[in-house]
Amino acid sequence: MSMVITRWWWLRHAPLAAPPGLIAGQADIPADLSDKDRLASAAKRLPPDAIWIATPLARSLDTARALGGKALLPQPALMEQHFGGWQGLTHDAVWQQDQPAAQSFWDDPAYACPPGGESFADLCTRVAEAVINLSGRHAGRDIVVVAHAGTIRAAIGQALDIPPAKLLVLAADPLHLTRIDHIALADGQVAWRLVSANIPPC
Repeated sequence: MSMVITRWWWLRHAPLAAPPGLIAGQADIPADLSDKDRLASAAKRLPPDAIWIATPLARSLDTARALGGKALLPQPALMEQHFGGWQGLTHDAVWQQDQPAAQSFWDDPAYACPPGGESFADLCTRVAEAVINLSGRHAGRDIVVVAHAGTIRAAIGQALDIPPAKLLVLAADPLHLTRIDHIALADGQVAWRLVSANIPPC
């Protein structure tokens, strides 16, 4: 059976230039790009002549450029989960300022929405739609995406048909690589292949 394979190379951006425990979400917090050796190592894993995509946030765009990405295509649909009023706060600060809402969220972290934000399940839906759209637009190509932990978990969930509540245990560390193939079959069906997940730079 004939098929068209579109290869997705997912990388999480470099570490945040922020204190540990900060809830970044869609706040435009920069990346720490000081570890040139790890950036160079991550770049060596990536294919030549790829389509390069990054989210509009500086930590994604700057990481992509540091990895050698050119002609970047910003994709808002692949941004991290929107944490609403909690963005820019630490987990401790959220718990102290808004304990009832925080408790409700942690009781159901996949489907509950932070105040003014979106749920992780909502993120999974928008990422899945974007991946299908972009796989059709760039069929048969290599697509390098510099994105976020939540985005990468969602992409794995789409490929393996895992529900959002089961995805939150997956690691998606800075500059680690996840490879997923989108396989368009001749009969119009789609298959997926998880090649690797959360592989660190050499």
